[in-house]
Amino acid sequence: MKRLLPAPLLSASLFVLWLVLNPPPGAGQAILGATVAVLLPATTAPLRPLRVRLRRPATVARLLVVVGLGVLQSNLDVARGILRSRARPSTGVFVKVPLELTDPSALAVLAMITTVVPGTVWTELAIDHSAVLLHVFDVDDEAAFVADFKARYERPLKEIFE
Repeated sequence: MKRLLPAPLLSASLFVLWLVLNPPPGAGQAILGATVAVLLPATTAPLRPLRVRLRRPATVARLLVVVGLGVLQSNLDVARGILRSRARPSTGVFVKVPLELTDPSALAVLAMITTVVPGTVWTELAIDHSAVLLHVFDVDDEAAFVADFKARYERPLKEIFE
């Protein structure tokens, strides 16, 4: 069964999505949806990363809240920076953040968090994964930004994945 449906939740989601996106749901659409739901996960199974085991569910919940609040705060900071740009231009800079994370899934989540937070852009990851180069919209103190970034995002991800 695992060979036919290597990712049952993905297959079920694909089937439902197929029916939702191709109305009206008739027998033909159901057959096509089932075919896609079975073949797509089976053919892309080698491309999926290894299963991840999340170690601390409470830390995951806290991280979600921290990211949500960070997104809201960054939206306000970027809006403020844009509104006051004539009086004081923003000081966008590239900031190198040393990393302790080694897990590929944790690095992927960190990249997604960085992308979601307005005012930050993940630009480069060192070949040995020891540092990431971020472009930050407005930074007064780089050392404080690095310490805050590591405390807010890297440390919880290290607890969760490693």
